[in-house]
Amino acid sequence: MTTIPNILKECRAQMEKGVDAAKREFSTVRSGKATPSMLDSVKVDAYGSLVSLNQVATINAPEPRVLIVTPFDKAQTKAVEKAIREADLGLDPAIQGPLIRVPLPSMNEQRRKELVKFVHKYAEDGRIAVRHARTHARDLLKKLDGVSEDDVKHAEKDLQKAHDDYIGKIEELMKAKEAEVMEV
Repeated sequence: MTTIPNILKECRAQMEKGVDAAKREFSTVRSGKATPSMLDSVKVDAYGSLVSLNQVATINAPEPRVLIVTPFDKAQTKAVEKAIREADLGLDPAIQGPLIRVPLPSMNEQRRKELVKFVHKYAEDGRIAVRHARTHARDLLKKLDGVSEDDVKHAEKDLQKAHDDYIGKIEELMKAKEAEVMEV
């Protein structure tokens, strides 16, 4: 049965997913240090289908400015190197025997600003998810039968407060990531 508390609970869960998605996206944006999650968006053409890089190789960051990618299957080394090169991350991988070294170029001001644009785009995607969850919950509230108008109004106020809280979380995350990216 659909009740106001259930609708609010479901809405908060959806909003939380929006914040988590934004967090995940932020982790793929490169700051000054090498992190394995930087390559999360890379898809490799392996065995006739596109798979995530972390399913065909291990990724390590032994130094702050270098990633080491070790394919599980040595026959996939070329495909992995090609996928990293073509992932539009500005990286220039080099095959060294069984592994691939991915040195991170130092970032100039222009590249930092480009990355900040990605951060803003990901934040906007998160905000859209939160707004969508609020709209969906509001529609459900309006369709409830046998509930007083006052209860619906109070629930909508609670919805708006939750919306504002989650949007605030995304803003904080965005500002922190932006500062991290712009740090020289």
